Amino acid sequence: MSNCSSSATPRPLVIDAKSVSEAYAKVLLQIIDHAGKEIAPLVLTIDGFGDDLDIPEDQAVRTAMDAILAAKGYLDVEDVAYTIFPQRLWVMSQGDRAKLFEFYRMAFPAYRARNPKLNGRGLYFERLMMFGAGPCEGNQLEWILSQYERRSGVRRSMWQATTFDPERDHSATAQLGFPCLQHLSFVPTKAGLVANAFYATQQLFDKAYGNYLGLTQLAAFMAHEMGIPLARLNVNVGVAKLERITKSDDTMTPLVEAARACVSRSVVPEQQSKSAALRTVGAA
Repeated sequence: MSNCSSSATPRPLVIDAKSVSEAYAKVLLQIIDHAGKEIAPLVLTIDGFGDDLDIPEDQAVRTAMDAILAAKGYLDVEDVAYTIFPQRLWVMSQGDRAKLFEFYRMAFPAYRARNPKLNGRGLYFERLMMFGAGPCEGNQLEWILSQYERRSGVRRSMWQATTFDPERDHSATAQLGFPCLQHLSFVPTKAGLVANAFYATQQLFDKAYGNYLGLTQLAAFMAHEMGIPLARLNVNVGVAKLERITKSDDTMTPLVEAARACVSRSVVPEQQSKSAALRTVGAA
């Protein structure tokens, strides 16, 4: 079913996936296989995370994605993900979040100076831990984690963080590339942590895969610090759009083929489970 704009009220497209790669593959194929270049609104839900907080990916999709981004001169998946969560710094911190925050504060001026055009307004992780106002010197993540560690049974609305700041971001500028990610919430449940992200708009070609990966890494970090599994990531997008490349571009072919193979592989276990369930019902 196409999700193109029309006179009718747009119905949300809901994508259910077991990995970042599968989620991106399904979104991409929705665009490729239907008219138009937008999905509005888009709702993604991803689970399938292990108890060890591993983040599964389909290597063929990831490789094809990085290859086409390099060919077109865009940041690779890891660099896009890094704007949301600095995974390399977390590894360097060896599980010490105070060190992670310290490392990032030290490194951020260099990140901004390296690409003032893209990073001049800030980065997502910078807004989350150096917002400029609020408790914990504007470190929203530390506030959430410190309150979670000290208190139990409190309101779940406490576990939320924002990247959008009306004072800085309400602008009449025709094009404003940051921030598209507006808000995050973290919901501890009996199954584990459920993280929710909200985008006004999202670029499907050069940003979406890295966005999904960075959000998952951030959610895994929060789950680790809360001492619970990562159960699910939900991503809500007002308008997801394929820009900066055409659907007929030949360089898209390997990525589209990898996406189709990824989705095909994800369908097989589900079909087998249904068949097994039918056999069980029949035997009964």
